[in-house]
Amino acid sequence: MKIGVLSVQGAVSEHLKMLRLCGIEALPVREQNSLSKVKGLIIPGGESTTIGKLIEEAGLARTIKERTRNGSLAVFGTCAGMVLMAGEVSDGLENQPRLELMNIKVKRNAFGRQRESFETNLEFNAFKKPLPGVFIRSPIIEEAGEEVDILASLPEGAVAARQGSMLTTAFHPELTDDLRVHQYFIAICKEL
Repeated sequence: MKIGVLSVQGAVSEHLKMLRLCGIEALPVREQNSLSKVKGLIIPGGESTTIGKLIEEAGLARTIKERTRNGSLAVFGTCAGMVLMAGEVSDGLENQPRLELMNIKVKRNAFGRQRESFETNLEFNAFKKPLPGVFIRSPIIEEAGEEVDILASLPEGAVAARQGSMLTTAFHPELTDDLRVHQYFIAICKEL
């Protein structure tokens, strides 16, 4: 099984490294050919508007939407990836490109600017022990549909969720040594 990391902008090498540490063949995805080879796709943190525009221009957005909706692709979005996957962005830019895959409403940069970045331990529903969470200009889930399982929350709101074969986190698991979130996504990919 191969899992791709959308490689147009953001924390690409860190996710590739985590997947390889989990024993998975990891591919950078920049175009249709590489996207066609993967069963799962990670959309990394970065700048959501830039990533959205670049995947639209490359023709990847349409394929990602189609494959996710027909059940042939699992998707995991971290930080900016959460914004791209959201059905609604409460403070988004006008005509902000989005994939609109998950029934969630998010607020971009909910925790403030870069200097307000922080780390904390999170209770993650799928794990017995707390998980380290690295938050850098992170979004937050303000609302979620009934089909969305909230996996982790902070007092400000939900920071991780799953809807079918889609997973999203407001934090950056690729910036820690803890492989559990990536292993959890790999298990989702194996369910397809």
